[in-house]
Amino acid sequence: MPSHTFKLNGEQITVEAEDDVRLLWVLRDLLGVTGPKYGCGLGVCQACTSHINGKAFNPCSVPVSKIAPDDEVTTIEGLPATVGKDLHPMQEAWLDLDVAQCGYCQPGQIMTAVAKVRRAAEDGRDITDADLDEIRNICRCGTYTRIREAIRAGAKNM
Repeated sequence: MPSHTFKLNGEQITVEAEDDVRLLWVLRDLLGVTGPKYGCGLGVCQACTSHINGKAFNPCSVPVSKIAPDDEVTTIEGLPATVGKDLHPMQEAWLDLDVAQCGYCQPGQIMTAVAKVRRAAEDGRDITDADLDEIRNICRCGTYTRIREAIRAGAKNM
């Protein structure tokens, strides 16, 4: 069976999996990283959103063979370490504003929000309504208003 090496949440790992296995299943089933959730398997719902090299992506849509040894995958479990705290400012905002109802989609929502805020900061600007309108993560509980408020609050502390 092929071996695949990459950095996961700050740690270099090697895992054995067939080349065509989606990274989401490698994370969840082989490595026990359960923050990224399975929703659709097509990259539509975005419940599995994580970061690769600092950018949002959907591991349900990426075969593990496409992940290079120098790629860094960050899931919600590794997000706090990116700021050296117990919780990332976006996670704190989520808690402060009581965003989650069922919580299933929230890891993906948070990972998307962090990537979106970082991209705006790289462009030298604050997050805008237009940026928030581009976010396509599905929340079946419908907490979109609180999600938008939390993204704005979290952005202030990032």
